[in-house]
Amino acid sequence: MIEFARLERRLEQAVDRFERVEARLAAATDGAEIVKLGQEHSDLKPLIDAFNAVKAARAEIGNLEAMANDPEMAELAADELKAVKNALPELQQAALLLLAPRDKDESASAILEVRAGTGGEEAALFAADLFRMYQKYASSRRWRFEIESLSETGIGGLKEAVASITGAGVFGRLRWESGVHRVQRVPETEAGGRIHTSAATVAVLPQPEGDVDIVIDDKDIRIDTMRASGAGGQHVNKTDSAVRITHMPSGIVVVAQEKSQHQNRANAMKVLKAKLYDAERERQASERAAERKGQIGSGDRSERIRTYNFPQGRITDHRINLTLYNLSEVIEGALDPVLDALAAEDQARKLAALEDGDA
Repeated sequence: MIEFARLERRLEQAVDRFERVEARLAAATDGAEIVKLGQEHSDLKPLIDAFNAVKAARAEIGNLEAMANDPEMAELAADELKAVKNALPELQQAALLLLAPRDKDESASAILEVRAGTGGEEAALFAADLFRMYQKYASSRRWRFEIESLSETGIGGLKEAVASITGAGVFGRLRWESGVHRVQRVPETEAGGRIHTSAATVAVLPQPEGDVDIVIDDKDIRIDTMRASGAGGQHVNKTDSAVRITHMPSGIVVVAQEKSQHQNRANAMKVLKAKLYDAERERQASERAAERKGQIGSGDRSERIRTYNFPQGRITDHRINLTLYNLSEVIEGALDPVLDALAAEDQARKLAALEDGDA
């Protein structure tokens, strides 16, 4: 656990900034400035409230220790003093976690892409399992999960799938899922009972917030319509409803084929904007190599991040050396134990970086 005293100065600086923002907010008349200050005030308030809770607990400990010196009050104060002292470290840790730098897209919705990797039909079946896992997890969080594009195989696998997940904090929760997911199991297509290793890739892209302007020039894109591909459905097979948009400067291609042509075009543009936004995020991140040391893994989507071993019921996240034996639950959408561990590791690294800066 990070030593609270080492970072208390940072908390005091946050209090000072909060008070100045409040004072300026009360006097501001310019609309744009009020919005900007209001957002900063909102961002800082949970941290200030958490630090005030620490200070209140300290004050209570001081009062209770004084009471403990009074023979008539000592017995009454002892139990309360013990309880407050036990609670103080958790209050301090809560304040420190809010002090850790946050990704500016942490509260954003996200675009999810799952693609079959090496392993043939078994990789496609695993990709379908992953896609359903995220769909079930989104449902458990009451996020909106909209399928934008599906390319299926004949026996229920997925070559690739794209979905839009809308809700508060989607990207912040799922951002560590990007990378290569490996599966070890006996495929349904294997008659000899041999364990195969296959893979699928996952990408989670933040959807730009409303105030982020992603400009796409009409001359930079080519829009094609085509028949949607899929496993059945009269509409899917006989109408030119699918839309493919090619962004020529970047070479990015997106396809939407689940709805009407008009809706598919809108959805494809949404995915394209997310991809262009993510490309810019990656460009900026590559220029901040020192900051990337505080992140889990390299962020490279070719990096193997997790193994799902079905014979042993084991799931291993290689970035944080986490192994759990609840694979059957995870694949059904119970991702929180894995995501909680990744979030805790990320916060610990960020706090360690802050502590080093104050050393």
